[in-house]
Amino acid sequence: MVASKLDPIDRHILAELQGDGRMTNVELSRRVGISAPPCLRRVRTLEESGLIEGYHAKINARELGFEVQVFAMVGLSSQAERDLSAFEAKCRAWPLVRECHMLNGEIDFILKCVAPDLSTFQSFLTEELTAAPNVASVKTSLVIRCAKDEPAVPFDVYEARALARD
Repeated sequence: MVASKLDPIDRHILAELQGDGRMTNVELSRRVGISAPPCLRRVRTLEESGLIEGYHAKINARELGFEVQVFAMVGLSSQAERDLSAFEAKCRAWPLVRECHMLNGEIDFILKCVAPDLSTFQSFLTEELTAAPNVASVKTSLVIRCAKDEPAVPFDVYEARALARD
C-alpha cells in the first residue's frame, strides 16, 4: 500500500494507533467511525504493507536507572558502502546505542546512547566506539534535559497535505 493511496479512514487509524497503540479494535473502530471487523481488516492491511512497523511501550529510562543520555557524532575514515554497512552493524550490536543515523555533511553518523552512569558511557566510548574499525573521530554531547520527545510523524501536517492532494 502506497502512502499516497491511503484514504481518510486509513489515515485516521494510523493517527489514532500512533497516539495509543494499546487500544482495543472496538475502541479504534469507534474513534474512526467504522465497525470493528472492517477496522481490523484495515489495520492488518496497514501492518502487512509495512506502514505499521510494530507496537512499543515508551519506557522511562531514568526510572530504570539510565541516568545518562549522550549524542555521539562519528566521523569515519572511509565512506565506502561496505565500511558504512560494517559500522551500522556494529551500532546495532552495541546495547548502549539506541539510535544510529547516517548524515550528510561534516559528520557521518549521529548516535543516541544511554547509560546508567558516566563511567559506563566513558568505558563504551574509549573501549568500543573510538576503538572500532574505520572510526576517525567522535564528538559527544551530554543531554542536560529533553524539551520534546515525539516519535513518528506529525499527522496534522500529513493530513493537511493529503487533503490538498485529494
